[in-house]
Amino acid sequence: MHPSLGKPFPCTSLCSFIIDSVGDGLFTVDRDWNIIFFSNSAGGITGVAPDKAVGRKCWEVFRTEGCAENCVLRACIDEDRKIAGRIMMVVRPDGVRIPVSVSAAPLKDQDGNVIGGVETFRDISCGPAGKRASGPCAPEGFCSRDANLEEILRILPQVAQSEATVLLLGESGTGKEFFARAIHNLSSRREGPFVALNCGALPEQLMESELFGYKAGAFTDARRDKPGRFQLAEGGTILLDEIGDLPLPLQAKILRVLQERVFEPLGGVAGVAADVRVIAATNRDLERMVAEGGFRQDLYYRLNVVRMTLPPLRERKDDIPLLVEHSLRRRSQAGGKVDIQGLSAEAMRLLMAHPFPGNIRELENIIEYASILCPGGLIQVEHLPADVRACEHPGPESGAAGRPPSMEDIRFRAAVEAVERNGGNRNAACRDLGISKDTLRRILNRGEPGQADNPLDVANQAWT
Repeated sequence: MHPSLGKPFPCTSLCSFIIDSVGDGLFTVDRDWNIIFFSNSAGGITGVAPDKAVGRKCWEVFRTEGCAENCVLRACIDEDRKIAGRIMMVVRPDGVRIPVSVSAAPLKDQDGNVIGGVETFRDISCGPAGKRASGPCAPEGFCSRDANLEEILRILPQVAQSEATVLLLGESGTGKEFFARAIHNLSSRREGPFVALNCGALPEQLMESELFGYKAGAFTDARRDKPGRFQLAEGGTILLDEIGDLPLPLQAKILRVLQERVFEPLGGVAGVAADVRVIAATNRDLERMVAEGGFRQDLYYRLNVVRMTLPPLRERKDDIPLLVEHSLRRRSQAGGKVDIQGLSAEAMRLLMAHPFPGNIRELENIIEYASILCPGGLIQVEHLPADVRACEHPGPESGAAGRPPSMEDIRFRAAVEAVERNGGNRNAACRDLGISKDTLRRILNRGEPGQADNPLDVANQAWT
């Protein structure tokens, strides 16, 4: 029964009602790529009303970059298989480019014949609750749909409004200073200074004077008083970056600041009050350093009041399209090239496959480099740095002649690994991959047998 009409609800109407209640967009095409169904949610994401989409070719509605070469539906229909989690860009009629996560499957009749395809897609520029990750509590430029970062974002205002010491953990380039500034900007100290110091950038004999300053006559050439970073941060926030590199004698002095809110400049005879919020950051394992005697346990516990761990970019690959969009938009606003529309599908695929040891900082550098070389339009593979384009392993996994791996190479590698993983059980491998035996055999036969350690030879041995 329809809940509002109190009478039988036709099955087709019920299906449409359910589909339109889901936030993900859904559409179907026939074998000629004509759209035969287009949900209301699909219209909301693409900016094209369902009645304007039905009857048109799918590429006319979506204007997806690299559609001809990397059509998800074509691969599903031609190979009779499902695809999930493909990241693509959709261009709305107003020119806004939306990153989406796409899943697709062949559409079959009652006899099992493929008569078209069905695709669902989700706007990944929005967080899990359907709200963009740049809401009122998000730091400026924050781009993520990662669950761990969403949790950090949720508690960020409360943490910022407290006076608690914060410990930011994460690899180099994950945005620790970015979050430290966000905490400062959301705090009651926002009108005060934000001072950052890299504790590993200076030798020990200079670090103490940088932190606490010195008095005139404290040493040769100290002709007048010089304020340290703690004094410069008075009324505001100080970020002690890479605090794991701080020598043990200075760790004791930082501990005194945290405990007594007092520090002594070099050559001084009286303590100076420190009205400063302390945020510490490091890419090192402080717990292990404590166990090995390289970091004071009491200081660690003083710092570890609120701990936030920022995940590396390789663990939040869905954020790459968002970060690329943000980086290009920021460069354009700063006076960079305004005619760069984004990345081609192949260039985005290489970025999605890159391990990013330098994390977000490395991604920013890659986009800056590519923007310099790209004359306009879409950034192509040839505009990316050599280390992103380089194949890590020769052979079918990376493509022939050192080229970046193609989709055929990736399918081949996935098939080989599925067979090996299942001990040569082809049925189990097919279930893992969601394909038929014939499709699996066809993919494997595309390899280049004959090499001594060729994975295809291993797979073929497993079949016998």
